[in-house]
Amino acid sequence: MAELANRVREAREARGLTQAELAALVEVSRKTINTVENAVFVPSTVIALKLARALGEPVERLFSLREGS
Repeated sequence: MAELANRVREAREARGLTQAELAALVEVSRKTINTVENAVFVPSTVIALKLARALGEPVERLFSLREGS
């Protein structure tokens, strides 16, 4: 079974943003950013697209499918 992998933390840190700053740009809570980064929460398409826009990355670079064992 595939699971969603993400590079949100890496992209956020590369831009020098805190979780709170990114949350403000995306209009979600800091906790939402934290749970996305830790793969606890799978974002909706709208949130994924807003994250990509805020981080200046294509959504395909932030999120990918990883095949499970």
